[in-house]
Amino acid sequence: MYYDRIITNKVYKNSELFTNIIIIPIVILINMTLNKKNILNKLTEVMDPELNISIVDLGLIYDVIINKDNKIKIIMTLTTMGCPLVGMIQMEIKDKIASLGVKENSITVDITFDPPWTMDKMTKKGKKLLGINYGKR
Repeated sequence: MYYDRIITNKVYKNSELFTNIIIIPIVILINMTLNKKNILNKLTEVMDPELNISIVDLGLIYDVIINKDNKIKIIMTLTTMGCPLVGMIQMEIKDKIASLGVKENSITVDITFDPPWTMDKMTKKGKKLLGINYGKR
């Protein structure tokens, strides 16, 4: 959560009153502990560039590992091997996690295809967004 503190200074120049306004950004993290749930929640903001559905709802995130030094490892997959947008997705993942106060050099994103991705890994929300209704005719 971001707040700004506003400081006003009254300055007289040639007998005229001028007011300088200085805005100082202050970052306040309220009840923000670094845990798997918070990271996954932040990763819902990372959209698959082709489908415009979050990588979490697509079931692309296999695991989030946080070690004792707050180094974070994301283990994920892609819907297809050789995805040309993997670099962009990895960069956005790092940016989103970094916004939680984690240094970017403390974040790694590992890509795996074992096990391979299937539509069964998608959340109900992801399936609904793609119009997939399993078990209903």
